[in-house]
Amino acid sequence: MADQIYRDVILEQHVRLFRVAMDAEFVFMDNNARPHLVSIVIECLQSEDITRMDWPVFSPDLNPVEHVWEMLGRRVAARQPPPTCLLELRRLLQMSGVIFPKIRIKKPKKS
Repeated sequence: MADQIYRDVILEQHVRLFRVAMDAEFVFMDNNARPHLVSIVIECLQSEDITRMDWPVFSPDLNPVEHVWEMLGRRVAARQPPPTCLLELRRLLQMSGVIFPKIRIKKPKKS
C-alpha cells in the first residue's frame, strides 16, 4: 500500500512534473526505503525516463537532505521562544529563507 501511495502521490503528482520542468539535467534521489524499491515504483520511474541517483542503503551521512534536516532542527531549537504551532514554524522557515512559497517552475523558452 505504501508503495502505491508513493507512486501515485509523490512520483506522479510531484516528481514527474518537476522532472519535466528540469529537463534532461534531473536526477532523482530518494532514501532507498522499501516502498521506493518495489517494481511499480521502478516501472514508473523508467516509464517517465527519470534517472535515480545510486547511493548505499542506510547511509544518512552521505545524504545531503539529512544534513539539511539537521541544520533546520538546530535553527528551530535555537529560536527563542520556539515556535508553538505549525503556522509559526512555517513563518520562521520562510523568514529565514529556508523554504519558499509555492512557485511555478516554467520550462525556459528555446531561442
